[in-house]
Amino acid sequence: MPIQVETRDCAALTDADLDEMASMGGAFDIGVLSKAKEDWVLCTTARIDEKLHGCTFSTLERIGGTPCVLIGLMSVKRTSKRDQVLKGLMGEAFHRALMAFPDEDVVIGSRFVVVDSLEAFKQVDELIPRPGHRAVGEERAWGRRLAKRFGVDSSYDEQSFIVKSHGQSGFLDHETLKPDKIKPELVALFTAVNPKKGGSLVVHGWVMAEDLLKLGAR
Repeated sequence: MPIQVETRDCAALTDADLDEMASMGGAFDIGVLSKAKEDWVLCTTARIDEKLHGCTFSTLERIGGTPCVLIGLMSVKRTSKRDQVLKGLMGEAFHRALMAFPDEDVVIGSRFVVVDSLEAFKQVDELIPRPGHRAVGEERAWGRRLAKRFGVDSSYDEQSFIVKSHGQSGFLDHETLKPDKIKPELVALFTAVNPKKGGSLVVHGWVMAEDLLKLGAR
């Protein structure tokens, strides 16, 4: 059965919708999901046989004139179909970006707590931070902009891109099916992230206009 993906305005979500999302398991309870409803504009759901397998809270906006896809929260249910669900949610994000920002390069950003979730950004170019790359001024500036937009700038370290505490009001929650395939240098990016204190890593990158045409095609 194919995955059914749908995007609605967050304002249209009901208490029953939020309860269903919380019932998937994963990192987010009803309180965090309720806050996400208030903080973000769009909610995307992914279903298989009418059962919820994933959801995303996001917005499409411009920061300093640059088009951005901001993923405030994403949760993918821990099943054998999780890779397809993740692909479906990201495909919808790319499609929405293509519709909103045709012929433009787009920044995409989110918060991460574990390395597994970086699978969501495997088609994103020039990830910051990334192994073996020393971020320059403008790349660090984007980290600061996104930390401020996510409301975590008070505990954000621009050198490491790490939110030291209180940074888990939303993040990209996905558990890989292939942990043995994760590169050690990617794991190292999360060495200083302390989930017990609410730590997270702010990651962003670019999707070029020509790539967005393919990634966002229907």
